[in-house]
Amino acid sequence: MQLKTLIARPSHTPLFQNPTQRPLSLFPRFHPPFFPSNLSLSSTLKSRRNRITTACINPSEELIDNDPKISGESDGDIVSVSEKLLGVVEGGESGSEEGQSIWNQMVEIVKFSGPATGLWICGPLMSLIDTVVIGQGSSIELAALGPATVLCDNLSYVFMFLSIATSNMVATSLARKDKNEVQHHISNLLFIGLTCGCLMLLFTKFFGSWALTAFTGPKNAHVVPAANTYVQIRGLAWPAILIGWVAQSASLGMKDSWGPLKALAVASVVNGIGDIVLCSFLGYGIAGAAWATMASQVIAGYMMLETLNKKGYNAFAISVPSPHELLTVFGLAAPVFVTMMSKVAFFSLLTYFATSVGTHTMAAHQVMVQTFLTCTVWGEPLSQTAQSFMPELIYGARRNLEKAQMLLKSLVIIGAILGLLLGIVGTCVPWLFPKIYTHDQNVIQEMHKVLIPFFLALAITPPTLCLEGTLLAGRDLKFISLSMSGCFSFCALLLLLVNSRGYGLPGCWFGLVAFQWARFFLSLRRLLSPNGILDSDDSSQYNLEKLKAT
Repeated sequence: MQLKTLIARPSHTPLFQNPTQRPLSLFPRFHPPFFPSNLSLSSTLKSRRNRITTACINPSEELIDNDPKISGESDGDIVSVSEKLLGVVEGGESGSEEGQSIWNQMVEIVKFSGPATGLWICGPLMSLIDTVVIGQGSSIELAALGPATVLCDNLSYVFMFLSIATSNMVATSLARKDKNEVQHHISNLLFIGLTCGCLMLLFTKFFGSWALTAFTGPKNAHVVPAANTYVQIRGLAWPAILIGWVAQSASLGMKDSWGPLKALAVASVVNGIGDIVLCSFLGYGIAGAAWATMASQVIAGYMMLETLNKKGYNAFAISVPSPHELLTVFGLAAPVFVTMMSKVAFFSLLTYFATSVGTHTMAAHQVMVQTFLTCTVWGEPLSQTAQSFMPELIYGARRNLEKAQMLLKSLVIIGAILGLLLGIVGTCVPWLFPKIYTHDQNVIQEMHKVLIPFFLALAITPPTLCLEGTLLAGRDLKFISLSMSGCFSFCALLLLLVNSRGYGLPGCWFGLVAFQWARFFLSLRRLLSPNGILDSDDSSQYNLEKLKAT
């Protein structure tokens, strides 16, 4: 059987090539063909069938390539989903037929990004399970989950740079077929993850109560003991969480998404069963929910490590990185770090202002924000798809900005449809079935006050992620960092204003609407700009930085 191999271009081949013609606008006319079949992103097939240059921030394009359910065989060749999307398969339906509907294009995107959704949904699902179970008991404990989950969940995203650095370094070393280098990077990053996890554990132990008191304010001091109980128990899992992130990203860099997905699925089941048993039957309340979540996170981390061991790597070996190696790790994901910090800071500030209104408002905000975060992760795989396939079209050897515009259009259409569906479903659940979360009528009334801004903020999120993923793929990192920081600064002032005017929880959530829509319009304007990455002949300003493995 002849296998198609994915190899990098030789070093003597120029990375950048000018397009054969001036690219069209983001929404081109019908000439050339408007609806290429299955994302036909290449016109010269024979000379490029075995050559794909991959260059992206997070090489998650390889997540699905090893899935036998999605990959298919044709005349003895194994055809991966990534090959179908790039249109490099000679003959067949995926790249050679013209005049097909854009529907086929979107189907291939869904096939690629769909299975990766489970990796994003499991984390928020655990906190949502805690919210649902605790809401059946005490409103005070439900309110306490608000600041507690901010401290436990939102702060974890500060360490997303570990995931980005691991994926890039492992993928780079695998491209060199250097297994020893892969092991070295994994050992270094596991040490960094373990160190950060232990520091977070100590922070939670000695400063958790102080942080919660400062966060909730004097009006809600009565929820601090319950929130601190939750935080102290959840804090025991910090080392396992960050080590698990490193192991998960290493597996994704090795084209394996099913191992991490199985681990997170098992963790979610353990969390759900533990919450029901400890809270509903044994009556441990918020402490029981914390123990169940902590145990599930430890189990997930261990299963992630075992997945690496089965691949022939020693996941329990750690090594201390040199100062230069530390700079390499942190330098890879600095813009992503700024972006994530802005998001975390805004949602933390949103919860901070919500907690200043009252206990019932805190409880209602906890329900709505956890539902919102659970729904928004469904759009993250679309951002991954953009990061996976855009670089080749923006500045790769087969540079074609017109094809990149077509791909972006398909992603935005899918994002708009997904956003509308998520907005409808996400809004109807707390509107029509609020007792799933709580039986307290005061809390339900506060929930219903924010249904309109909840829908407006949720519906725009998936298309926004598509646009931001494209900017990340084009390495327009300076703009990403500045725009996100600007959105945070402006909307933080807006939250301060609506809070001082006494607009309550609805005012806070309209601040979230402004934050999400500002991100959308800024990213869209950047991409539609004549000097943007999809409409500029000069690609040197977006030159891809080489990832140096130490």
